[in-house]
Parts: sequence; structure tokens; C-alpha cells
Amino acid sequence: MYYGLNAVSRKLIMFNRLSLDTPNGFILGTPGSGKSFAAKREMVNVLLNTDDDVIIIDPEREYTRLVSNFKGEVIHISAGSKNYINPLDMTMDYADDDDPLMLKSDFVLSLCEVIVGGRYGLTPKEKSIIDRCLKLTYHKYLQTFSKDDIPTLIDFYEQLKQQEDPEAIEIATALELYVKGNLSVFANKTNINIDNRLVCFDIKDLGKQLKTMGMLIVLDQIWNRITLNRGKGKRTWIYIDEIYLLFANEYSAAFLYELYKRARKWGGIPTGITQNVEDLLKSDLARTMLSNSMFLMMLNQAKSDRRELATLLDISETQLSYVTNADSGQGLMFIGNGEGKGIVPFHDEFPRDTKLYKMMTTKVDEVREANLESNTA
Repeated sequence: MYYGLNAVSRKLIMFNRLSLDTPNGFILGTPGSGKSFAAKREMVNVLLNTDDDVIIIDPEREYTRLVSNFKGEVIHISAGSKNYINPLDMTMDYADDDDPLMLKSDFVLSLCEVIVGGRYGLTPKEKSIIDRCLKLTYHKYLQTFSKDDIPTLIDFYEQLKQQEDPEAIEIATALELYVKGNLSVFANKTNINIDNRLVCFDIKDLGKQLKTMGMLIVLDQIWNRITLNRGKGKRTWIYIDEIYLLFANEYSAAFLYELYKRARKWGGIPTGITQNVEDLLKSDLARTMLSNSMFLMMLNQAKSDRRELATLLDISETQLSYVTNADSGQGLMFIGNGEGKGIVPFHDEFPRDTKLYKMMTTKVDEVREANLESNTA
């Protein structure tokens, strides 16, 4: 796949991420640096050169035009939406050698931490209650693996209410808003179709209260898709924009970390995208993931972020100059890690008079012009 020109030699940069031991990656850059454009360019390469699937978590509605032009599926999720995703969906292949319910328990603990945890997180007793109720909730489904028996948050809520522990009632009360209240969009059985090879989950309208929770639930839904695709011998490329939101608490960060670790074995290629590098670097898990990533595209960086990243990724002053006041589409590409790591300065001047460019640009004037042309046509 094409990744631009080498900024020193001016030669084409052609590279296959799948040749890496672990193709997981990140794309980092300030607003206007070209990070989402770089992600879209890679998505286009995947769509045109392979039969792999591409799934996007889009918190800012930056990918709709590209997905629509490639006849993909854009799924809008909001508090008042009729598009439902059941966070308790679980395929038969949800885990490999491990107990699937054990992995699902990690996810539900992450979810409850976002909803219930508050400032101090879940107590050991609350974790035990959640795990106990989850086993009861899934008891019938684990006997039949029938779609009709897949539980929902409502079933989990009812199990909590039946417990004698006062902590169980407190957890159930905290869940009530998301089960019976105004934010109950995730309390129903899944009714969306994600069979398209290109799917974009548009979560822009979820709002602050539901955004982290929504990203976590969508991520789990994507994991279900990855497990199904592996059975078909298909790879799944996952792009998570504003990934820093998932590092807001330790449970969602831990769940994401587990997905990144498991992805290679299951044919998943996850890519985190963010402009909020400072927030990302506050998490020790995020720092570990960054330093161990074998694929990293770094575009223009803010001064404070440059210093942190230079130390974390062992970047020289000369190399750092390529992400200092850099033009859009210019930066550093990191391939591999350890002694075998290569750092390549790149520049990508994509032809602007093409239909592809108009699909991918996020510059306001160019988007307006592209929309006018589309309406005229």
C-alpha cells in the first residue's frame, strides 16, 4: 500500500502492515495536520486492494462521505435513535481457549465502571455482584446459543434487583437511567445490520454522558464481528477515532488493551486516531501501547506533546523537525520496534482534482465545494 513520499529521498513509500509481527497502530496529529486524511487513505487502500472488512468508530462525523461513496453502511447512534446495539451480544466464538463469559465479564465490568464507578471506581464486592449476576443473566443463552436467548441490559438489571445485597440495589439504581430512562438506547436487542464490508458507527450525537460508554459498546460489537470474520477467513481493519476517550477510566482502557493484544490472532488490525495526544499520554496503558506499536504515523505535534513523544519513542532532534510546525500530510512513520525500528519522514501530496480527494478531505471550504458539486450533479 502507498503511504506517501519519503521526505528525504522523494521515493514512493510502499508498505504492507500485515508483514509486521503485530500490525496494530496509531495515527497522531494536531487538528488540521492530516491525521483523518491519512486514515482514510489507508482505508481506501484496503477497500480497493483487498477483500478485508473495514469498521470505523466515528465520534465527529468525519467519515460519512467516504463510507457513503463506497456504498458502505453508516449507523447513526444517539440517545433518541432507533438503531439499537445490545452490549450483551456474544457470539459462540467470543473467546478462543478462554471461557467466553470470562472475557464478557471484563467488558461488563468496564461498562459498569463507566456508568456506576464514579470517582473511586467499583469496590471488590460490587465487582463480585456484577460477575455473579452476569452468570445468571447468561445461563440460558450458554445452554442454547440461540439468538432468541441473547440477554439484554434489562435482564441484567432484573438479576441485580433480585439480589439481597444493598450494593446490588445501588448498581441497579445507577443502571436505571440506561435501562428504563432517557438514555436507554443500549437496553434493547440489536436491530442494526453490519454485514456490509465497510461499516461506520457515527456516535457524534451521543453527547458527553454517553460517548465513552457508546465507544466501549461499539468496540465490543466490533469484537463480535472480528470473531465471525475469523471463521470466514477474513481480516478486519478497525479505526477508532478520538481513542483517548477510552482511556478515561482503567476498565475501558484495560478492555481496549486486551483487544489490541488479541487482535493479531483473530485477524484484527486496530488503529487508534487522536489529536488529544496529551490526554492519551496521561494513561500508563496508552503509553505502553504506543511504545510497543509496530506501526505509527505521527503528523504535526504540539510543543508539549513533541517532548513527551520524543522521550517515549526515542526520536532525535532531526527527526522531530518533521513534526514541528509541519505542513498538512507531513510527518514521521514508525515501522517495527526495538532495534529493528525504522523511522521514515514522509510527505503526502494527494492530487486535489480527484474524486477520492473530495471524498476524504475535511477542510471546510473543500467539503462545501464538494457538496455543491454533488448537488449540481
